[in-house]
Amino acid sequence: MILDFCKNPAIVTTDSSSVTASPTHNLVTDSLTATAGQFPDFQPHRLLRNGNLQTLAAAILKGKQYPYRALRRPVLLEDGDTMILHDDRPDNWQPTSPTAILIHGLAGSHQSAYMIRIAGKLNEAGVRTFRIDMRGSGSGEGLARKTYHAGCSHDLRAALLRVAQICPGSPIHLVGFSIGGNVALKMMGETPDQLPRQLSGSVVINPPIDLGYCVERFSKGTARFYDGHVVKALYRQVCRSDLLVEQAPHVVDARMPRGQREFDSLYTASVWGFDSVDQFYAETSSRHVISNVRVPTLLIASRDDPLVPVELFEQMEPSDSITLRLTDHGGHLGFIGQPSTDPDRRWMDWRIVDWINACNCAQNSTAA
Repeated sequence: MILDFCKNPAIVTTDSSSVTASPTHNLVTDSLTATAGQFPDFQPHRLLRNGNLQTLAAAILKGKQYPYRALRRPVLLEDGDTMILHDDRPDNWQPTSPTAILIHGLAGSHQSAYMIRIAGKLNEAGVRTFRIDMRGSGSGEGLARKTYHAGCSHDLRAALLRVAQICPGSPIHLVGFSIGGNVALKMMGETPDQLPRQLSGSVVINPPIDLGYCVERFSKGTARFYDGHVVKALYRQVCRSDLLVEQAPHVVDARMPRGQREFDSLYTASVWGFDSVDQFYAETSSRHVISNVRVPTLLIASRDDPLVPVELFEQMEPSDSITLRLTDHGGHLGFIGQPSTDPDRRWMDWRIVDWINACNCAQNSTAA
């Protein structure tokens, strides 16, 4: 079952137009950290006890999928490109009810199984969701001259401000998956004093907070399988869009990159104006700003993630606002568990629902 954190509400502050650090803010974080301590431990399915099995099973076993009924909302970006928000509003949603922005991972979209599944569960819990198609992805194909990358915090900020405009009385939460988690952390850490007051919390799952370090992992061992699969999808995404090819005609004339680093060197770093792929990785990683994050954030990572090394989280500069939950198992966006008190085996999904529920209860207790 979903944990009822309103029985022991946290204390929060809603003091200004931006997220700021304060003694009350620290009490909020402490309370939410204690709340996370109530989450059940992740126990992997007995047939999925290593990270590769968890990762592959999550991609194959999609879980409950919900019919599409969203309202599409375009977001015009500063450079003229457009990305799309998919607005799923529950029937019982009120203007002061919570809202969540879901940010997909690399080669993902609003149609990714985890995006559909978690949006549906949040909707059932009364949370309005906006699934982002980052520029060039999903419904945004053909509407952008560049594709998104791991550091597109400016795009996420535009989406956040659009949602704040649509839902002016709603507490907003970010939910970032993999690369989407890095984007969320980077945005929150870059300009902590310039975020809307409505941004009440965030959850990030398996974020690659150091891009160069993670890409190096891709070239070794079993991770090369994922590397090749993702790069093939990214390359095809570029080649099937006339707008993307127009900005980078050299891509279609070159052979298909053999790995993420080759792709980023050939395409991403080039079209975004970085001098080198190493500069691109350095400037788009959230690791160097993560200690500035002031939004109450639950960061979930697993020690057996085949793509994101766990030492990144063990060695990262801590932020008082980030609650780190490291699990022994779970893979990359896997976390398919044994039967438990959760309604189904998707441990990751219910921790997202629980965290947003806890943040919302905290805000309501302050308002009262």
